[in-house]
Amino acid sequence: MTRSRWAAVAAAVTAVVLVAAGAFWLLGGGDDGPKGTAGKFVAAWSKGDYAAMRDLTAGAPADFTTRLAKQRDDLGATAQEYTVASVGKPKGGEAGGAYSARLTLAGGRTWSYDGTFGFTKSGGKWKVDWAPGLLYPTLKEGQRLQAARAWPARGQIDYADGSSMVGSPSGSVQQLVGPLGPAPDDTAKKLGAPYRKGDTVGLDGLNKQYEKRLAGTPALTVQVVDASGKQVSTIKRFGGQDGQPIRTTIDPKTQKAANQALSDVSKPASLVALRPSTGEILAVANKPGGLNRALLGHYPPGSTFKVVTAAALVAGGMDAGTPVPCPATINIGGRTFKNYHHESFGTIPLREAFAHSCNTTFAQLAVQKLGREKLTAVAQQFGFNAPVVGGLPAVRAAFPAAKDDTAFAAEAFGQGEVLTSPLNMASVAAAAADGTWRTPRLVPADLASQAVDANGRKPEPPHRLDPAIKTALHSLMPAVVSEGTAKDVDFPSGTAGKTGTAEFGSGDNPPTHAWFIGYKGDLAFAVIVEGGGTGAEAAAPIAAKFLKTAA
Repeated sequence: MTRSRWAAVAAAVTAVVLVAAGAFWLLGGGDDGPKGTAGKFVAAWSKGDYAAMRDLTAGAPADFTTRLAKQRDDLGATAQEYTVASVGKPKGGEAGGAYSARLTLAGGRTWSYDGTFGFTKSGGKWKVDWAPGLLYPTLKEGQRLQAARAWPARGQIDYADGSSMVGSPSGSVQQLVGPLGPAPDDTAKKLGAPYRKGDTVGLDGLNKQYEKRLAGTPALTVQVVDASGKQVSTIKRFGGQDGQPIRTTIDPKTQKAANQALSDVSKPASLVALRPSTGEILAVANKPGGLNRALLGHYPPGSTFKVVTAAALVAGGMDAGTPVPCPATINIGGRTFKNYHHESFGTIPLREAFAHSCNTTFAQLAVQKLGREKLTAVAQQFGFNAPVVGGLPAVRAAFPAAKDDTAFAAEAFGQGEVLTSPLNMASVAAAAADGTWRTPRLVPADLASQAVDANGRKPEPPHRLDPAIKTALHSLMPAVVSEGTAKDVDFPSGTAGKTGTAEFGSGDNPPTHAWFIGYKGDLAFAVIVEGGGTGAEAAAPIAAKFLKTAA
């Protein structure tokens, strides 16, 4: 081998050795001086890696990591950033330096300060010197930092007229407002800064749903305190922000009428009232307390669903005067469907079949004239299968796909697997009254439009019904009161509605929920009595009592 080639090989080997040595130094095999230690230290501090900080600290106390974690918690910091400001030249195994801190506290407020640290070379490695002032310049042993909070006045929850709902003697109103109480640990963590365990928060209802809006932002004071928590000095003050009120859509007069209408009911019952022209919820009454069945109860709607099926038939070309069959019984797919008390009316106008609530009519016509896709599409126009996002959690009305004609026939008059709530059915009555279905809401439109359901879905936009549907329903629903199943109930003039007797459970004669939904002018409503029997006997009289006071 020539001398020049030996020189080239030697140079290559030397380069490999130098690269390897450099890699060894970068990976920690060498010491990169106090500046390198400072960089590692603040990087670990920013990430909250207190164990790494401890390993870089000379003379760290046994509770080092606990102190660092507690400082962040006591300050309520949601983010922290530490950077090296400067590092001096080492002298005799010692060096000094400075850092800058930037912390994000509750409410997104930023607090910055400058600190110092010293360095010692020990065992061939540079480490940060421990002293209480490392964490903040004025800290002495036994002292710590904390951010004291002062919560502002909580926003008020009001009726639509501006009067307070808080403290109302009505249990139904208090159910909507929801109680206040100390936050459990998991609730405080879910809410995030500035909340801590034990803070007063909304535990249910509107107080829970709009906790942060109502509570506002607390004022903060960054302090040095001693071991007992006594204030030593004040470092920084931040102002708070008062909680914002919520004016609900609940009308005091309508709510009082709803409460009174249920006052003598012995079985679990609920009443919801809406303003059809806006979708505003005017009253929500439940008896007894506990479950808010008006919003969260899931029931078969029974014959009140015939409002939807009738709308689909009209959309398919029928009108209130179209002749339709109403036999006592009919067999569909091997199952016999019957009318109440096996009534038979022969061939009659659709208006009369609706008024007398002929199950056989709607079961037969749904299968023969509509089909599953058409009825499902119209049901969706009335809010079925759509999220109900109006201020408080509420179940959605479900109109599932039927597996066969027999199941579909049952769904056509509100049985089978169809499920709904009083709130949903009040919105169906409101759509019949106004000609447009709107998502019912309990809070102002701007708040309701920002809300989402548990699956992240926003409220549905209004659904304008075919004008022919509104015209037909304004003929069909008044007939129920004037000559149909509710003709013996003393309703105020101008009332339109639909009774419902919804079977649940099993057996030859299963128990039934009693329903009545309807409207009078720009007031729509739904009433249910759990296990109440027939809609005409149990629910309709409650609706009549309500309307006499509310309308």
